[in-house]
Amino acid sequence: MKLNFDHLRYVAIEGVIGVGKTTLAMKLQETIGGKVFLEEFEENPFLADFYRDPKHFAFQTQMFFLLSRYRQQEKIVQYDLFQERVIADYMFYKDRIFATLNLNEKEFSLYNMLAKILEKRVARPDLAIYLRSSTDRLMKNISERARAYEKHIERDYIEALNRLYDEFFWNYEETPLLIINAENLDFVRNEEHLQQIFTEISKHTAGKKHVSFDF
Repeated sequence: MKLNFDHLRYVAIEGVIGVGKTTLAMKLQETIGGKVFLEEFEENPFLADFYRDPKHFAFQTQMFFLLSRYRQQEKIVQYDLFQERVIADYMFYKDRIFATLNLNEKEFSLYNMLAKILEKRVARPDLAIYLRSSTDRLMKNISERARAYEKHIERDYIEALNRLYDEFFWNYEETPLLIINAENLDFVRNEEHLQQIFTEISKHTAGKKHVSFDF
């Protein structure tokens, strides 16, 4: 069966660290074409310091991410989304999830002043995809990919992010939203899993839909 993705000009994929956002974005781009925008986390000079000492490096890390993500969003806005498809492995609005968790009250107040200004200027995706998984699976994925700057990530931090992501997307109503339980999926090695995800993406055009696959 040929799938139709014509209604999707801008797709944003979200989820907690290690869930497979970038992998799915690249797989989707291989199938439907378009320009991929990947989160530039490796360019953040504070990230490794943050994972080692969150209290002292949270604000610098968060502000760098906010401005870096906004710089990318400017490029997306400049694209003619009627002519070229865009796929991103993050949503600009998710920055607040991390800010809520990482910043103290005074830091968040300053962050919030700038974030509110920038959020008004970003494009909204035609479809948001939230990949969710258990903390155990996420920690396993993080360990297996063995990125040097992630070696100090603590389980409690991922657990807290998982709760905040669930809360954020439970209340999310800005765009069509597809929530996929990725706990038992392997869309890297299993073509059936990947194609089932693509089928759900092609079908979803409005509202919020939760999907769990029984393989």
